[in-house]
Amino acid sequence: MPSRADIFVEANRLLQCFETAGAEIVETSILQPADVFLDLYGEDIRARAYTTADALRGEQMLRPDFTVPIALMHIKNARRQSRYTYSGEVFRRQEHNALRENEYLQVGYEVFSVSDEVASDAEVFALFAQVLAPFDLKPKTGDMGILTAAVRSLKTTEQRKSALMRHIWRPKRFREILNRYAGRTPISDYQAALITRDVANLDFPEFGLRRRQEVYDRIERLRQDNDTVPISEIEMTVLERLLEIKATAPVAIERLLDIAKDLPALSSSIERLRLRIDTFDAGGIDVETLAFEACYGRAKMEYYDGFIFEFMSETYDDLPPVATGGRYDALMRRLGAGSEISAVGGVIRPSLILEVSQ
Repeated sequence: MPSRADIFVEANRLLQCFETAGAEIVETSILQPADVFLDLYGEDIRARAYTTADALRGEQMLRPDFTVPIALMHIKNARRQSRYTYSGEVFRRQEHNALRENEYLQVGYEVFSVSDEVASDAEVFALFAQVLAPFDLKPKTGDMGILTAAVRSLKTTEQRKSALMRHIWRPKRFREILNRYAGRTPISDYQAALITRDVANLDFPEFGLRRRQEVYDRIERLRQDNDTVPISEIEMTVLERLLEIKATAPVAIERLLDIAKDLPALSSSIERLRLRIDTFDAGGIDVETLAFEACYGRAKMEYYDGFIFEFMSETYDDLPPVATGGRYDALMRRLGAGSEISAVGGVIRPSLILEVSQ
């Protein structure tokens, strides 16, 4: 196990690499306002973040990640284009595995620009590949933009598409909802009983924060959804083919182009992927062996909405990814930056670099 002193030395080395690449060194507070994370991720964030309270500042969280505070800092600076690098600790609660670290150091690199997003993706990925080249790590890539484009193109109601988009980063729940919307699984007995009741004569005491009218509205939405035509088996087959794609980048593009014959709405996302891979190739990345999964990162990288990557050790396959990153334009829009800011970046765990170097 690397010593804390050695981890900080390695973190400083990585920080200098990113500064040399043109990034400005910045810092963020360890204590972050909890409301920002709760607004973005909902109450689920409490399961993996440490919270505390301040009499003047309200509820606070020990920094669960750097992406949100760095993005907020960029928005506050009102810059159109910047490159930042940073080093510091993040804190994650571990309720099921005592062996996993709940506090560890990260070093990151973020690019905010109004330029071509493909160029920014290539810049970040190539820089990480260069910095990590001595450590015999295997890169893996994905693109959440392709799956989200497929969901948005479904011939169903906006209510259903919104529900699928809300759970797209929770694969098991996403599949359950998708199967129900396709008519493959029925609604629960409880829901079936509710939608057959006469709402006007349904009475119950109010408690907690939910008002009676909210419950009535929820029942009405369930009733409307139950009357909606199921998602077609053709669309389900296309989605399932998409979810199963795991191949090298060139082969994955061929399979995606074949899927796009049945789902033309994917064409622009696939073309962006093709341009990205071509840019990687031109920059010296070996794309013929570059792993690609169409839905990679769904269960653990929920703010990335486009290009996603990681670098893993095949020798130490029990370790978490040494580096992860991706594109998060949608997060910038939600934080108030507008749609014109292109945002992509990634983080490296210096302690893992030391472990794979042993």
